[in-house]
Amino acid sequence: MRILVIEDTADVGDAVVASLERAGFACDLGADLQSAQEFLAVQDYDSIVLDISLPDGDGRSLLRRLRLCDDRTPVLILTAEFEVTARVDALDSGADDYLVKPFDLRELEARLRVLIRREKGQASGMMRLGDLSFDPAARSVHVGATPVQMTRREMTLLNLMMSHRGQILSKERLFAGLFSFDRDEVGANAVELYVARLRKKLAGSRARIETHRGLGYRLDADDA
Repeated sequence: MRILVIEDTADVGDAVVASLERAGFACDLGADLQSAQEFLAVQDYDSIVLDISLPDGDGRSLLRRLRLCDDRTPVLILTAEFEVTARVDALDSGADDYLVKPFDLRELEARLRVLIRREKGQASGMMRLGDLSFDPAARSVHVGATPVQMTRREMTLLNLMMSHRGQILSKERLFAGLFSFDRDEVGANAVELYVARLRKKLAGSRARIETHRGLGYRLDADDA
């Protein structure tokens, strides 16, 4: 899952990105509206964390433009304003949720998971496919009753593929969900590497990762 964070206070932005990446998200960080527009011009996101007070304008102006273009990307507003009218204005502008600064990073993670789940039409945070179960909040994976140990990046890939179970995801889409723009050192074969690792971890499960040459990968499960 890929998140765009727009926050001009460096320590807050860095803390948010570090926390979200530990939780298994790939994050891009911008400090103003211009950088936000540059990111959005070349990349789709699963959610956006948007500060209201930015050096070159009000974050709500970007939000309004997104909604006018029928962009439904879930947006969580960050604000230091305690007044109800400011929060109501953010929601009326198209925000899906908001947090008042200072906030707990754990709550931010939880709210983002809810927004992304809601956008994908998932009622529960627990994902199941055959005998495979994955709880993103607890960061736990089980095949039947047996726990499966996975790295953060492997869980990120599993989260992405289970969120699109039965669908073919291109290598480009998987790469975008796994790595942010500042990961220039990541090689072109990184997706194949992590898919191979995930396949190995799921070897005892009815869930399987299919390779569709020239198209990408699909996660599915045997009924039997």
